[in-house]
Amino acid sequence: MSAPRKLSGLQKDVLRLYRDCLRAARQKPEESRPHFRAFARAEFEKNIGSMKRTDAKAIEYLLRVGRRRMEQYMSANVRDITKV
Repeated sequence: MSAPRKLSGLQKDVLRLYRDCLRAARQKPEESRPHFRAFARAEFEKNIGSMKRTDAKAIEYLLRVGRRRMEQYMSANVRDITKV
């Protein structure tokens, strides 16, 4: 069995943001948690095939956008989220 491949710094940042989104969803009301998890997954999957793994500028940009969105959605005023 071979050793697992090491992740780059950007890959770790992407995974950290995804985990943070899932953790933040736990702060929402029970009935809307699946909506937040599904929305986070859809947003990450939307960008999987749209760029190269080596396009650091685009990945960094999406990380910044993702962090800002997560902060907005985790506001106490936002109780549910839907995909439009």
